[in-house]
Amino acid sequence: MRERSADSPRSRGKTYIRRALGTAAVAALAWIAVANGSSGASAQHGGSAAALGSVADEAPGYAVEDFAYPGADKILAEQGITLKRGDGHIVLAECGPDGLLEVWARDRGDRVCFRATGNSGYLSLEIPSVYAVRGNDYATQVDMTVGTEEQSYDIAQNAWTPVGESADEQGREFMLVEIRTSK
Repeated sequence: MRERSADSPRSRGKTYIRRALGTAAVAALAWIAVANGSSGASAQHGGSAAALGSVADEAPGYAVEDFAYPGADKILAEQGITLKRGDGHIVLAECGPDGLLEVWARDRGDRVCFRATGNSGYLSLEIPSVYAVRGNDYATQVDMTVGTEEQSYDIAQNAWTPVGESADEQGREFMLVEIRTSK
């Protein structure tokens, strides 16, 4: 009978298998430890679920766009204009330069101007007693209300359009509630 040496091919194969299994076992244990949190974190936070939960609880929430007009409270307090929501393509502007939408209201001493940008725009607002709107290079529609009745007007480009009480046979006070623009 032949004696096997430690360096025989059969012996080396068994050694290789033992080492591979040992390495796989260590790797599996390491993966389990990482997946469940380290022992220090588990002891510190009362277990791996608590450690993961506390991190999730401290994370900021999702940002959700509500399309509310930025600085609307300040504008209402300073200028008496209620700006509700829009898509950011129609914004309140200082009157003066050409190319602005101009709104005239009986209760105001001066006009209110808006800048339109982009291919289309939307703004929900409240300006009482509006009687005229001057258009710009955009196709513009405004919606106005008096009581429960709603009236829409197409605004002439780069010209004044009578709206609200100046276009109403009864001369009722209308409130401007929406502006829409498109190129």
